[in-house]
Amino acid sequence: MINQEDTISAIVTPSGIGGISVIRLSGKEAISIASKVFHKKSGKSLTDVESHTIHYGYITDPVSGKKLDEVLVSVMKAPRSFTCEDVIEVSCHGGPLITTTILETFLRAGARLAEPGEFTKRAFLNGRIDLAQAEAVIEIIRAKTEEGLRCALWQLEGKLSNDINKIQEDISTALSHIEAYIDFPEEDAGVVMTDIEERVKSALEGVDRLLEGYFRWRPLREGILTAIIGRTNVGKSSLLNVLTGEERAIVTPHPGTTRDIIESMINISGLSLRLLDTAGLRMTEDLAEEEGIKRMYRAAEMAELVLIVLDGSEALKTEDIDILTHTKNKKRVIVINKIDLDNQKEKELDAGYSPIVYTSVVKGEGIEELKNVIRQTILGKVTGLDEGAVVNNIRHKTALENAGKELESFIESVRQELPLEIQALHLRSSMNFLGEITGVVTTEDILDRIFNEFCIGK
Repeated sequence: MINQEDTISAIVTPSGIGGISVIRLSGKEAISIASKVFHKKSGKSLTDVESHTIHYGYITDPVSGKKLDEVLVSVMKAPRSFTCEDVIEVSCHGGPLITTTILETFLRAGARLAEPGEFTKRAFLNGRIDLAQAEAVIEIIRAKTEEGLRCALWQLEGKLSNDINKIQEDISTALSHIEAYIDFPEEDAGVVMTDIEERVKSALEGVDRLLEGYFRWRPLREGILTAIIGRTNVGKSSLLNVLTGEERAIVTPHPGTTRDIIESMINISGLSLRLLDTAGLRMTEDLAEEEGIKRMYRAAEMAELVLIVLDGSEALKTEDIDILTHTKNKKRVIVINKIDLDNQKEKELDAGYSPIVYTSVVKGEGIEELKNVIRQTILGKVTGLDEGAVVNNIRHKTALENAGKELESFIESVRQELPLEIQALHLRSSMNFLGEITGVVTTEDILDRIFNEFCIGK
């Protein structure tokens, strides 16, 4: 069992060589431990300095007195710190040897090595942030898109927690009325039951709104798995190279060059795409190429978006028709390439409801239009996130779904005129599920699972 009274220390900057590294201490002994090994040029002890000040000096070995590094030390006294404890942050030269040496010096002086996420966990346990805000820290670090970063920042600011608290207020008010009638059965519960139901319906609408946001904004936060498919030599690899801005795929005039799946990440106006360039479809007896074609179809099945590349200078071939038929139920964009040579596709192509973009990849024509169509196909008319609460992770989504089910069960129990005790049970359960998001209701197991995902030093 981790002792929360220990003073902990860890390197909080990435490993490797850089301009500076930062080592953090947090706990009631943080200042006294730092004072044992830090010596100011002025000779004044850290125990006597003001909070939120920075001091220049040297870290020394407390046994030999040998200088280890020239550093700046930031002092933040409780409760005005990230963890609400006394915090010391040492900025030293950014080399792995000196950084580790200073950390080991702190550990020998009385600190304990911090567990993964322990600084953020202490901020939660000490009441500086709630659990949703604590999880926002790791979401900020892991953000893959600009919109994902914005979502995480709003969560850190407490926007999600505020929405959850408003929903809970409606449920709590309804529950208090129900419990009052349980305690005083002689009162007529029907008088305010309409108001109770309205509050619960309002709470359910709030839950549904947050859940809808989870699915609506997921592409902006996490990105979309996108497969580029088509028969051989239509320009799939050239398209991948143009979209990524680098030579990720080998391009030759000979069909069958791509045999394995090539993966790249691109960003289109804040929307992240995980692009998969696949082998071209053609009749072949080459076993390696045949396996590549099988992987193409598997990639198409897994993908959330399919870019079908056709050669606009040629009439439709059997392989083109096979691909179009195979993907008819997928979200897709049809890219007619090589329009600089000719356009034989326009009259004979039946694309259904799929958007069509005409390009000449080698000349860079139609690429910007393709990017716009990709974004519209994924997001519809959505241009970006409205500032507000957004559900970021599966844990929150699951808790909201469970809370919604309990609220629906309450409404059904009222319709069936079930005992008030059963109605109250559904409302309490919904409150508990929502409380799991902010940490009002939690267990050590939940906390361990959340904070073990953090890196050491955060």
